[in-house]
Amino acid sequence: MEQLLYWVGLAAVAVSALTGVLEAGRQKMDLVGVVMVGAATALGGGTVRDLLLDRPVFWIADEMYLVVAFVTTLLAFFAARGLKLPPRLFLIPDAIGLALFTIVGTQLALAWQAPWLAATLLGVITGVVGGVLRDILCNQVPLVFVRGELYVSAAWGGALVLVGMNGSGCSPVLSAWTGMAVVLATRLVAMKFRITLPTYSEKA
Repeated sequence: MEQLLYWVGLAAVAVSALTGVLEAGRQKMDLVGVVMVGAATALGGGTVRDLLLDRPVFWIADEMYLVVAFVTTLLAFFAARGLKLPPRLFLIPDAIGLALFTIVGTQLALAWQAPWLAATLLGVITGVVGGVLRDILCNQVPLVFVRGELYVSAAWGGALVLVGMNGSGCSPVLSAWTGMAVVLATRLVAMKFRITLPTYSEKA
């Protein structure tokens, strides 16, 4: 299970860095700006999770995460530079990164003896904070704060499925893959069919 979490974590860093590059590219940032946005997107959520759990920050404890973030950012920058990309293109890798990071964050929190509810919320934090930093650095209202298709709720649903399957005695590996699938499928279906949560509104 530890090996799975490690490789999934590296994949999450790479995919999230890609979303940062795509969004920073839309804002016409230079290489330095793109690298900063890509790194913040890839590493931000896990950093906050580790600080809250009082555990060594993952990319300081293992520099491979940092290397993957920077290499992915640079490769994506030079590969996509000059291309006219659809505005919503980053949403697909963003959904994949959300699924990967949410499950990694939840599993690590559980391994760190966090209570199940706190573990699911730490999983959500791992999944969404990087995107929040990306949008702030790109001078956008963070995706999770505007009315739109299911995002945080998709991540939390997958985290709850993971915890529930773990509690029922399922294999941790099966639980992890199922949780990831739930997050990704929920997010993609919500994007496809414009599924949103109810909003608060006052009558005039």
